Amino acid sequence: MARMVVGLGNPGSKYENTRHNVGFMVADLLAENLRVTYWRDEAGAKVGLVRFGDDDLLIAKPGTYMNLSGKAVAKLADDYETPVGDIIVIHDDLDLPEETLRVKRGGGHGGHNGLRSLVDCLGTGDFLRVKVGIGRPPGRQDPADYVLEEMRPQVAERLADMVPHAAQAVLHILEHGVESAMQEYNAG
Repeated sequence: MARMVVGLGNPGSKYENTRHNVGFMVADLLAENLRVTYWRDEAGAKVGLVRFGDDDLLIAKPGTYMNLSGKAVAKLADDYETPVGDIIVIHDDLDLPEETLRVKRGGGHGGHNGLRSLVDCLGTGDFLRVKVGIGRPPGRQDPADYVLEEMRPQVAERLADMVPHAAQAVLHILEHGVESAMQEYNAG
């Protein structure tokens, strides 16, 4: 059995500098901080496995596009016997202002295609979430275009400033539980 941290994003250099890839950014930083030395391809995802305390910890970045990411996560959860409640998903959130972070247990997909895929494939939305606010698109811009457009430097810098904060929230969940993390990170 392993605990699992999943960063949501889209594969490929075309999407590296987009709002939708913040989950990948946080997963990469966590892997670096926890000294993941090798990423392997497994179940349609890039996977790093490390020891964290007494547990195996799987850090995963689905290798499919966002709207199909649930297949890889469900397969990994099955292969590693990870209960849904031990999966932490890091993702962008349009409904949170930029530079805002929220920790949450369970819920729906809120129109987020990656979360929709996870809920569909896992059969429940009862996983843990670290939500990184990206704000709503300006004017009448389509939200899909907004999350997939390359970020201007100042926007990318603000989002990059949130990545270490989100990584710390994940570590807080792993060390102290989700309730403690919600008290710590949802204030304000």
